[in-house]
Amino acid sequence: MSLRQFEYALAVAEEGSVTAAAELLHVAQPSVSQQIRGLERELGVELFARTPTGLVPTVVGRAFLRDAEAAVSAARRARATARAGADELVGELAIAVQMGFGTRQLPGALGALRRRSPRLEVTVFEEPSSAELERLCRRGVLDLALMAACERSPADAHHLGDEEFVVVVGAEHPQLAADRVELRELEGEPWVRFDRDSALDGVLLNVLREHDPTPTTAARVSQTATAVRWAAQGLGVTLVPASTVPHGYEHLARPVFPAVSQPVIAVVRQGAGPAETALLELLRKETWSDSAFFSPVP
Repeated sequence: MSLRQFEYALAVAEEGSVTAAAELLHVAQPSVSQQIRGLERELGVELFARTPTGLVPTVVGRAFLRDAEAAVSAARRARATARAGADELVGELAIAVQMGFGTRQLPGALGALRRRSPRLEVTVFEEPSSAELERLCRRGVLDLALMAACERSPADAHHLGDEEFVVVVGAEHPQLAADRVELRELEGEPWVRFDRDSALDGVLLNVLREHDPTPTTAARVSQTATAVRWAAQGLGVTLVPASTVPHGYEHLARPVFPAVSQPVIAVVRQGAGPAETALLELLRKETWSDSAFFSPVP
C-alpha cells in the first residue's frame, strides 16, 4: 500500500466516481482505476460498491478511509515539518472553526501568517457543532480547531479571549433607542435562531433561561450573516457575536444587559509543528475581549 493509493481512494470517496476523482487529482482515469483495483486486491476487500449513482464506500471501505485520511494528513504534516526552513513555512495547514467565533480574528491571523509564509497552504472548515469538531479532531485531520469553550473542552486548550455578544433588531424596533438592551425587555419577542446542535443556539438558550425560558422561534438558520439580515428585515431578533455583524448592519446591533460573552479557545493537535505554533501566537495577538469590532451608529 502507498500514500498515493490512499489519496486516490479518498478522492474517489469524495467525488463518487473514478472520472471525477481523476479530474480532481489531475491524472488519467485509468491510473486511478488501476490503483483502486490494486488496493482492493492487496487488502482482499471491496472498498467501494458500484451503484447506479456512482461509487459508494462499503462498511469496510468507510473504516479504511478514516484511517487513510489520518495517514495522508500525518504524511503531509511530516513533509511540511521536514521542509520548513528557518524563514518560511511550507506545506498544508488544516483548521476548523466553530461557526460564529473568530470571524474577524482568524482572517487577520491567517493573513499575517500567509504574508510571512506565502507557500503555506491553508484549508479552513467551518463547522457549526462541537460534536462535529470533536469528530474531526479524533480523526486526526485537523491541525488547529477554533471553538467556544464548553464542559468537554480539552485540558490543554488555549484560551484566546472572549467574544462579546450583541442583539440585532429591525430598523423600526423600539430597542434601537437604547445604548444597551436589557434582556427582560425582549421577553415574548420572536427569535431568529441557529441549528439546534450549534454553540450559538446554546448561548441563546442559556441567556434567555431566566428571562424567557420558552422563546418563540421565528426561523432557524445556519449562518450568522443570514440571522443578522433576517433580523434587520423585522423577522425577529437575534443574538450573535459582535464580530460577526456584517458591514452595514452595525447600527442595528446593541450590547445586552447583563453582558453576554463566550470564552474562545484554540485546540492544537498533539506534536504541533511550526505552522500551528506560529498561527496560535498570531491568534493570541488578535483583539478578542473588547468591543472594538462593534461601534453602533447613534
